[in-house]
Amino acid sequence: MANPLRQDVGAWLGLWAAGTGLLVFAAAGPWIVATRGYGVFIPVLAVSGLATLVAAKLAVKLPARTGLIVILGLALAMRLAVVGEVPLLSTDVYRYVWDGRVQAAGINPYAFVPADPALLSLRDNAIFARINRADYAVTIYPPVAQMYFLAVTRIAETITMMRLAMVACEIVTVLVIIDLLRRLDRPVTAVVAYAWHPLAVWEVANNGHVDALMVALLMGGVWLAIRARALAGAIAIALATLVKPYAILALPAIWRPWDWRVPLIVVATILLCYLPYLGVGSEVLGFLAGYVSEEGLASGEGIWLVSLVQAVFGPVPGLTAAYLAAAAVVMAWLAVRGALRRDPSPQSVIRDVTVLLTAGLFLASPNYAWYFLALVPFLALGAGAPLWALTLGAVLLYRPALLPHNDLAWKTVAILPFLIAWLMTLRHRAPIQEPGASAWRN
Repeated sequence: MANPLRQDVGAWLGLWAAGTGLLVFAAAGPWIVATRGYGVFIPVLAVSGLATLVAAKLAVKLPARTGLIVILGLALAMRLAVVGEVPLLSTDVYRYVWDGRVQAAGINPYAFVPADPALLSLRDNAIFARINRADYAVTIYPPVAQMYFLAVTRIAETITMMRLAMVACEIVTVLVIIDLLRRLDRPVTAVVAYAWHPLAVWEVANNGHVDALMVALLMGGVWLAIRARALAGAIAIALATLVKPYAILALPAIWRPWDWRVPLIVVATILLCYLPYLGVGSEVLGFLAGYVSEEGLASGEGIWLVSLVQAVFGPVPGLTAAYLAAAAVVMAWLAVRGALRRDPSPQSVIRDVTVLLTAGLFLASPNYAWYFLALVPFLALGAGAPLWALTLGAVLLYRPALLPHNDLAWKTVAILPFLIAWLMTLRHRAPIQEPGASAWRN
């Protein structure tokens, strides 16, 4: 029997070159920022995204076992290279540790802003001094995220421990992707599209974003639904929603009309998780309203298409309200479209989840790249979105490190790839029937 390492020497060499390059960049990233600044780091980050594209093309040609060993080994090395470094693109992880510390002291995290004198005894230079919005914003993170912060900080109240906990969430995501790839009869080495993606490496291992927990729960929900466990899948997606609310966009793809159990169990899950924090009443929503206003989502200034229309035609009365109404109609149509699909195949479910998430994120046009981490696992699953569009578009969203949030030209360049991704996903809608795909009942 031929040695599997010799089956495609070119693919192996290319994969090793891409992986080694990504690992070197991970190790050198902090040095690049310190010595050359973000004006060099961000373009190199974009190039690292292109290396991921190359790896995704080559990995599917390799033997499963040895290919996975190389891919996952290098993926782990990339994360270990940055997990102990100072966060380069966000300081949110400091708030996570703070929220865990506040809860451990028996205080509701939604009750006080970090700078409130009531929390004076909890302050330190390592965590408190680096919290963003410390003097005017209570926490924005929902209950499941808060529970995770508390659990992690009982091990250690450090950002390194918090980031390692987020990397642990990625292990769940990777295992789910690999199992789904097997069910779809796709090469398991396609997991490289997630494992080496710059969003996953930098936003989880370095910046420690809680989106990693949301993605793990979301992918777990999709996996359970495909395994004919729709109720369990709905619970998992509800829990993901209580980490980052936009995860709820995936729910219609696994819900069958007239199945009253799914909405009931989702509402029950949400209420149960909020119960421990209801002592603050309506303040339990935290800084959500403030964040919506601060990011220009309420006024429309932070929404790409609204800003673009106003830049071309000037102020248009009622434009934001009209846009939000139209966006709601589009999302409702996509939700009904997904829910009414009869006896969906696994590929169809995955594609519908991708369409819903991509559309929701495109219409909201957030200013931060890590919001798009939810789409990265679906790149490995071949859900129809072009890998180049998501990779380059997401990386271009790092413009706040270089330019103001309201730089419309740059945001246009960053957002357009997501429109292309969404339209191409819609175009490839025809379901791919897989063995056993009709098993969709509890």
